[in-house]
Amino acid sequence: MSERGLSAAAAGFARCDVCESLVPWRRDMPPDSERCCPRCGSVVRLRRPNSIGRTWALVLSAYVMYVPANLFAMTAISQLGSTERDTILGGVLELLAAGWYPVAVLIFIASITVPLGKLLCLTGLLISVQRRSPWRPRDRTVLYRVVEQIGRWSMLDVFVLTLLIALVQLGSLMTVEVGRAGTFFASVVVLTILAAKSFDPRLIWDVMEEEK
Repeated sequence: MSERGLSAAAAGFARCDVCESLVPWRRDMPPDSERCCPRCGSVVRLRRPNSIGRTWALVLSAYVMYVPANLFAMTAISQLGSTERDTILGGVLELLAAGWYPVAVLIFIASITVPLGKLLCLTGLLISVQRRSPWRPRDRTVLYRVVEQIGRWSMLDVFVLTLLIALVQLGSLMTVEVGRAGTFFASVVVLTILAAKSFDPRLIWDVMEEEK
């Protein structure tokens, strides 16, 4: 099937986001109208309401949270009366200095590269949709699916930090606590996941329908 194949909306159907059932949809119905899915009873819409505006709000909020997540300390290690605080990047450098190269690379990718990459990809998708760009819709759809799927791995840094706290707590000798960056980083993760869910990839293909 070509990129300009018949869409479900053009064929008179809308897809349920919950059970993925095809619901009959009259062509004269406005895009913001609603119907109930006969299979699961969920509300079905031809397009997610205000998808671009909601996604922009979540993406911009994530950008704001990303800055303090990398500037503030992620961990605070107290030992023998002294406290050492490390940012995410500082922790990666400490792991490299200690010879823990796989862990350092893993945390760098999961905590710095992946969140920023997701934000940049969502920004590019939003701009292309708003400009109604016909450029490579299939590839942009694949890019969106990748962003959506890797969201579940975004909490890897928090998971590793939790394991670190559980393993090195030695009572009065050493304590490890989550710094202020932990809250901001968790906010970035949640916001990017919600942004990916708010974005409607069907908007990528709308311009193809208009060109027919």
